[in-house]
Amino acid sequence: MEPFQASTATEQQRNRRHLWQDTMAQATQANAFDTNNSQIQVEHDKKRRQFVIRLNGSHDRAVLLYEYVGKKTVDLQHTEVPDAYRGRGIAKHLAKAAMDFVVEEDLKAHLTCWYIQKYVKENPQPQYFEHIYQ
Repeated sequence: MEPFQASTATEQQRNRRHLWQDTMAQATQANAFDTNNSQIQVEHDKKRRQFVIRLNGSHDRAVLLYEYVGKKTVDLQHTEVPDAYRGRGIAKHLAKAAMDFVVEEDLKAHLTCWYIQKYVKENPQPQYFEHIYQ
């Protein structure tokens, strides 16, 4: 199947305008996201082994991925926040949820993700250190 191509200059302009409007709408949505809002909800998808924050009800999501590497050992591997939402403390909510999960389930954790390492260093909780492989 051929990719869609606008047949006239007017259609091309209209398509560019719609693309620009969609981009601006996404940027506006990202700017409106309030990270100080206590209603930020972190979902734990155990089946997919990830913690998720849905951003402004859109398809954008911030995620923290982990894997079991033993019966009682997890590897906190990767944290990702979309560019438009970075620098707002969103990853901190994911990191806290992941570390709380490790403590609550009495697991040991490898901190492969650099952000989780940073979070634990900046939020030194004794219960966290008891569950981290050094």
